[in-house]
Amino acid sequence: MASKRDSDEAEPQRGYWRWSKQDFLPEESFQSWNNYLSALSQTRLRFKDRLFSRSDDATETEELKKQSEHDMNRCLNWWDLIWFGFGAVIGAGIFVLTGQEAHNHAGSAIVLSYVASGFSAMLSVFCYTEFAVEVPSAGGSFAYLRVELGDFVAFITAANILLESVIGSAAVARSWTSYFTSLLNRPKDSLRIKTNLKEGYNLLDPIASGVLVIASVITMISTRKTSFLNWIASAINTTVIIFVIVAGFFHSDTSNLTPFLPYGAKGVFQAAAILYFAYGGFDSIATMAEETKKPSRDIPIGLVGSMSMITVIYCLMALSLSMMQKYTDIDTGAAFSVAFENVGMKWAKYVVAFGALKGMTTVLLVGRLSQARYITHIARCHMIPPWFALVHPKTGTPINATLLITITSVIIAFFTGLDVLSGLISVSTLFVFMMISLALLVRRYYVRGVTPRENLVKLVIFLVLIVASSMGISAYWGLRPNGWFGYTVTVPVWFLATLGMSLFLTQQRVPRVWGVPLVPWLPSMSIATNIFLMGSLESDAFIRFGVCTVVMLIYYFLFGLHATYDMAHQQEKLPSKVEFSETVKNAGP
Repeated sequence: MASKRDSDEAEPQRGYWRWSKQDFLPEESFQSWNNYLSALSQTRLRFKDRLFSRSDDATETEELKKQSEHDMNRCLNWWDLIWFGFGAVIGAGIFVLTGQEAHNHAGSAIVLSYVASGFSAMLSVFCYTEFAVEVPSAGGSFAYLRVELGDFVAFITAANILLESVIGSAAVARSWTSYFTSLLNRPKDSLRIKTNLKEGYNLLDPIASGVLVIASVITMISTRKTSFLNWIASAINTTVIIFVIVAGFFHSDTSNLTPFLPYGAKGVFQAAAILYFAYGGFDSIATMAEETKKPSRDIPIGLVGSMSMITVIYCLMALSLSMMQKYTDIDTGAAFSVAFENVGMKWAKYVVAFGALKGMTTVLLVGRLSQARYITHIARCHMIPPWFALVHPKTGTPINATLLITITSVIIAFFTGLDVLSGLISVSTLFVFMMISLALLVRRYYVRGVTPRENLVKLVIFLVLIVASSMGISAYWGLRPNGWFGYTVTVPVWFLATLGMSLFLTQQRVPRVWGVPLVPWLPSMSIATNIFLMGSLESDAFIRFGVCTVVMLIYYFLFGLHATYDMAHQQEKLPSKVEFSETVKNAGP
């Protein structure tokens, strides 16, 4: 059972299910209309303060936890995290998007798309692992960016995390319905309700909505029980994966690999950008830090170990699919099931469909856990109402945050098709991972009050050059996929900027336990690959991404800016227990 905080740390405990104004709008700015108008008049000053204001490790890992009133249960070890990695990642991408991207963009070279996206994902995994060990918070990437780049950047990232969470869950739930239909041997969209709405939104999916609700209820009951259920489902899924790989190669025909690059290199990278969604679940492990018994040991094993194995599995499964069936014949909805049916293994269709259902079920389970913890930490900072930060005293889980993410996902899954969802989710995922890599460079080369201003200016210049040259590489690839002249400018700029950071700047911080090797080269390469993959996406994905970002910014200026500003000033009035304990520790006997 979750432990209550000591009486000297928090106010007397109130009931969990409460609905007062204080729980939704506790800040001074929202207590009256006049206060709110006054807050709006000071927006310029507040924006300047919050834009350049940053959090710190102690605040993210200790102080903000008080907003939840109860602690989450520390019940997970490295073994749990490895299986959570499998559960979060395998299912959504390999079973859902492989057929779609092989048929539409990459052709038989879909395995190269998985290699490209897997390489980029591993670079991001290294960056995530260092942050997760140094700042073990349920906030994950949101907390890391708040520490290194400030509230405004953290909010933009948090908004994309929420977008990624909602849309990603909806996409997996829609695919769950597709495989369930295949398992029942029914026509493709027979379990969906057809309407006269716009194409892409005209097939209503009540089954997807129901699956999301069931997964959410399970995760609200207990994290430990969810982990046990994930073990069982992931073990079944792993058995199916081994079967798919072995049986796929047994029925392979190398002639199906010809032509290997029907859409050219551009198609390979365009598919890689979409398939990055298949690796997106690994950040779920980082959000389990507050429920992990020994984060400094368990998180690196869980993250790096699971993602290394998953990358190999993805490549083998993609290759087996391409060798079983020609890319033009691959089904875009249930690729593996239909492929086995076409090679004469009709019974295998049901085995694969069952395994895929299990895989997507674990994706939803782990997704519910991690997404709710993101929401919890964002609410702790009052960027959304603090009611969503509360942890239930009996279950030790953030029920309110789970409800928020569930309701929004259910609505989107009910209306929206997978093709509309996948492009948007990839933009958000790539953007967040790119920002984490950039933040890691800031963490290594800049420490407030220590780094000379001259070095800070150099750091900013190098980072701008790295990002700008990466954007240039991506843009030139999109405009002139067969050209080469533009790379003679953009690639050397990226290389020299990274080299300059390595030669002319001294690292200001050494990781205590686990750190990314070859800094600044690996984080810089992660920035470049993420931006490159973003540039490979179609324009529609960026239009949707831009619209969503504008809506998020409107919310930030009307609510989030004032809420986080007020909360920060409230915290400044209170003595920090963490700082006090450090002072006592340093004072000695």
